[in-house]
Amino acid sequence: MILLWGLPEDDPLEAVFRALQLRGAPMILVDQYEVLNSSLRLRVACEVEGLLRVGSQEIRLEQISAAYIRPYDSTGLLRGREAHPQSSAYRHAMEFDACLRAWLEMTPAYVVNPMRAMAGNNSKPFQATQIQAMGFRSPETLVTTDPDTARAFWERHGRVVYKSLSGVRSIVSRLSSAHMRRLGDIVWCPTQFQQYVPGADVRVHVVGNRLFACEILSDADDYRYAGREGRSVEMRTYDLPPDCANRCLELCEAMDLAVAGVDLRRTPDDQWYCFEVNPSPGFTYFQMQTGQSVDQAIAELLLQVPMPVRHRE
Repeated sequence: MILLWGLPEDDPLEAVFRALQLRGAPMILVDQYEVLNSSLRLRVACEVEGLLRVGSQEIRLEQISAAYIRPYDSTGLLRGREAHPQSSAYRHAMEFDACLRAWLEMTPAYVVNPMRAMAGNNSKPFQATQIQAMGFRSPETLVTTDPDTARAFWERHGRVVYKSLSGVRSIVSRLSSAHMRRLGDIVWCPTQFQQYVPGADVRVHVVGNRLFACEILSDADDYRYAGREGRSVEMRTYDLPPDCANRCLELCEAMDLAVAGVDLRRTPDDQWYCFEVNPSPGFTYFQMQTGQSVDQAIAELLLQVPMPVRHRE
């Protein structure tokens, strides 16, 4: 039995669901919109046991061999009076999420990806140290709330981008003279500035020991939002050099990520920079452009995991 947790219209979750469905895999979808019609009883002793109910479907937790998770905050999905923190519905949603997250950390089932592994993405500077430890180059970075320090960094490098420090998605933008009058705003918000690295973007999706690489051709600062700037994006499959491919696999293994999106840039002089590793990648955006079957690979990864061995004492 394979567990999926998240929203049914979430593109990556839906793609993996369909891939598993085509294979006739037994599944339970923990739809977060149905959190008020869901319950979880968890018992932790010599073994981790319990009963999960979603609507009319019930499953023993011990039957679950693997899980693919892309959860949101269930309390944020409640509407009207149910969303009030003092309501019983809010407490139920909060407790259900906490209980399921606890099970995911303790279960012998194969989880893609464990919460503890994904936590490193919440701090980009911390993740950068992991990336550098595996031999990838990383842009020179400044995190500051001091406008003068930021200005000096900008003057030294000439071309600089800024982005979020956390795992919350943000638009990567290049500093320009128009930002000069707003630079003082960073006193209220620690901001990450990075040396601009010229070159071609390569996105690598790691699934177990398989790699799906694609090259992105765009002159936008952030190709994900190229359409907003009226710029085009072209993607095509790409063959990574063996040493770079091995480094991607080793990096994800060190981070305990079975599935990840690795953002690379190849400079004109063939130096490889790694900007970040996404532990819950939206791979469907790239899959639609390249025809790469990342969803099929994830389904196969989940299916090849044997049932956890249960020990009685």
